[in-house]
Amino acid sequence: QVQLVESGGGLVQPGGSLRLSCVASGSIFSRDIMGWYRQAPGKQRELVGITSTSGTNYADSVSGRFTISRDNAKNTVDLQMNSLKPEDTAIYFCYYLIVRGSNRVYWGQGTQVTVSS
Repeated sequence: QVQLVESGGGLVQPGGSLRLSCVASGSIFSRDIMGWYRQAPGKQRELVGITSTSGTNYADSVSGRFTISRDNAKNTVDLQMNSLKPEDTAIYFCYYLIVRGSNRVYWGQGTQVTVSS
């Protein structure tokens, strides 16, 4: 079992920055994949970016503006969001994928990010 708790969402003006954090607990291993997804109103959940032992990959829509950082000692994964746009408004979910046989996915409860003037 894995538990994920996000923090750091809120309201920010276009062009601003925000940092989200996710703390994982339970059966955590550095080889497992962590990252972030988001879901805007009326839209499907979409990938923001994921990080693994092979590196970090981002959606084209956030590449160059968002940065994912992972601290395996603290079991955390952060999402630094810069140059935010109104279209970045969504609920952001922390993501954890076990790659040790089960391939089970865990989700955080989500944190709201609103980009508006």
